[in-house]
Amino acid sequence: MLAAGAPAPGLPHGPLRPIEFATAAVLGGATVGLVTVGSLVPFAAALQLVAAVPMGLLSHRHRFRVLLGTTIAATLVTFVAAGLVPATNLIGVAVVGGIIGTVKRRHGGLLAVLGLSTLAGLTMASFSVGLLLLFSGSRQLLFDSIRNSAQGVENLAARQRQLEPLGRAVANLTGDVLHWWWAFMGGGIVAAMMVSGVFSWFVLGSVLDRLAWLPGRDDLLDGPADDRAVAPLPVTLRGVTFRYPGARTDALHGIDMTVRVGEFVAVVGHNGSGKSTLTRILAGRSPSTGTVTRPGSAGLGVLGGTAMVLQRPESQTLGVLVADDVVWGLPTEIAAEVDIEGLLGEVGLAGMGRRETATLSGGQQQRLAVAAALARRPTLLIADEATSMIDPAGRRDLVALLADLPRRHPMAVILVTHHEADAAAADRVVHLRDGRSVDHLPAWPRPVRDTRRRPMGEPVLELRGVRHTYNRGTPWEAPALHGIDLSVRRGEALLIVGGNGSGKSTLAWIMAGLTVPSEGSCELVESNGAHPVYKRIGKVQLAFQHSRLQLQRQDVGTEIEDWGGRGSAAVARALDAVGLDRALASHSVEELSGGQAKRVVLAAIVASRPQVVVLDEPLAGLDPEGRAGVVELLARLRDSGLTLIVISHDVADMAAVCDRTVHLRDGHIVEKDSTAPAFATQGHDVTGGAR
Repeated sequence: MLAAGAPAPGLPHGPLRPIEFATAAVLGGATVGLVTVGSLVPFAAALQLVAAVPMGLLSHRHRFRVLLGTTIAATLVTFVAAGLVPATNLIGVAVVGGIIGTVKRRHGGLLAVLGLSTLAGLTMASFSVGLLLLFSGSRQLLFDSIRNSAQGVENLAARQRQLEPLGRAVANLTGDVLHWWWAFMGGGIVAAMMVSGVFSWFVLGSVLDRLAWLPGRDDLLDGPADDRAVAPLPVTLRGVTFRYPGARTDALHGIDMTVRVGEFVAVVGHNGSGKSTLTRILAGRSPSTGTVTRPGSAGLGVLGGTAMVLQRPESQTLGVLVADDVVWGLPTEIAAEVDIEGLLGEVGLAGMGRRETATLSGGQQQRLAVAAALARRPTLLIADEATSMIDPAGRRDLVALLADLPRRHPMAVILVTHHEADAAAADRVVHLRDGRSVDHLPAWPRPVRDTRRRPMGEPVLELRGVRHTYNRGTPWEAPALHGIDLSVRRGEALLIVGGNGSGKSTLAWIMAGLTVPSEGSCELVESNGAHPVYKRIGKVQLAFQHSRLQLQRQDVGTEIEDWGGRGSAAVARALDAVGLDRALASHSVEELSGGQAKRVVLAAIVASRPQVVVLDEPLAGLDPEGRAGVVELLARLRDSGLTLIVISHDVADMAAVCDRTVHLRDGHIVEKDSTAPAFATQGHDVTGGAR
């Protein structure tokens, strides 16, 4: 049994696997971007210092041929896009990243890095010197250019008596360097590689250590090699148990189920119940014990095999245009046969083939992911929490679409979800709890209206005529907000609701000062007057929809300190404020559940002492227990005097803690809640502001 995060001892053999191609494409593209920008854009050279990170990750997780193939492809792309010098830089970056990743994978140390860096430096030095020896004419032109530059410096220095010795020194040094050019060039390359290796060992090495929690090369979605013909259904699980490396308990235990063509099966469970682990088994992952029987291979990502639609559709969107994304990655001859318009019409995106994928709402992106999956003609389609990030109307429409697919295609659909309501249309429902199949799940109490215990104060945030257009002045401009007028009072809990694409997230970023509106103003009212929020960064904090993206430190305590909670006492107070055990301060952020990650972000925000907190979809992706816990936490923060602005489409749950509701539709405020909360300050209109 391997320790958690430890790489597997044996590397795979044979042709490159789909997961290796996918990883190479993503990390190679990142390296090309970093090297190209760092080489061509003034003052961006520092990007090349981090360009070795993607290549380091690649060599740490995969075999040498993956790194070699990625380096060759990335070098050619860089040469075409930026020229010879950036392409040469990319080779150096790949060598350094490969050395650090390989040494880390083999549990080596600094001496191994020095040895490999020296060997790589000698190889590159021999190659460079050999080229100049071979092409003597080019060498002479280069040397003449250097001599002329040195002569120019000497002539300029001769005009100033005090600089004349410096000019002669430059000329003499240039002569010596050109006389012994092979030694200077070779020694310089070797020294540069050794310095780069040592520097990258401490910088890149720490990044790889930080990412040790990630699955090793035997990726969780990448099953073992199966040379049988693709035939994922019917699939039968008998006594299936799965335990992750280093875990103390089973993620799944004793699962029995069968999925056949024509079925729509719902798998319902709360966070940590084993739902995603079950989808990995169905997609081809081998169980720890038990048997999985199917007539052929699962064929994940292969034509006629298994396709997956994930929780975050943007992670699966690769094409610039909708039509391109549908057939992205398919062989040319297969892509030419796909009825793109027919598939888009089937999923409710008729006529959108020429639209940019970046302009789609969350629900539309999920539909696009389904269309791209259908283009692979799957026999088994797995939708893993595909409904958790979209609004209720979009969720109902997507479930109806998925339920209808097995009736129109020879396939089965498995929907994994937190919501019992999503399972209403299913032919069969599998309930999971603590990794086991159960008859039903416990009913968690819904949040109830929490009475305000502290009065609100004067306005603290004022928005007047706020408009925003993305890509303004270009053919791709996309208006998002149209004349927003809003006033938020100190200590208020304001709920802003709307469907996907209504402009909620754009408004959140403007309120936090991270986006400057195209027109209008968003001002923070302080004791010394009103100031544009974008000039008061940090006074209004934004909690992202995906909390894990905001956690950048190794452990919880360090994360909170980095936001402003100086000392263990401040960290403890911040954890107390969000209802977390103080012992969690020493835990890695990678160990946090979705609900815990949201609370840690809020603890860090509380420690930074902001005037206003904007929360973008704080309930997204949480099960009923987690949702109730976050609502209860927000009520406590509201009653502590903190001003909360909640951006959400979960009206029923969030209305229990918020004083007022503002509705957005297509970038306009169209409705407001006129219910006045208790303890409102006398003489103020608590529902006003949305004018």
